[in-house]
Amino acid sequence: MTRPTPKEIRPMAQIAGVAVDDEIATRISNSIGPAFEGFAVIAGTLPFDLEPSSYVLAQTQKVSK
Repeated sequence: MTRPTPKEIRPMAQIAGVAVDDEIATRISNSIGPAFEGFAVIAGTLPFDLEPSSYVLAQTQKVSK
């Protein structure tokens, strides 16, 4: 888990259907960067990091009592 750069943010935003210019991509990178740096210590240790598709499965399963 590394801090995304503006160069990485632009295509991600375009895929999501949001056009951003270089200035906005830089602002996004600067605003979310500290969160990525804070979680870097535990990156790869959370089950969600290992298998994100199982999260959706766990959330949609009915619990029998």
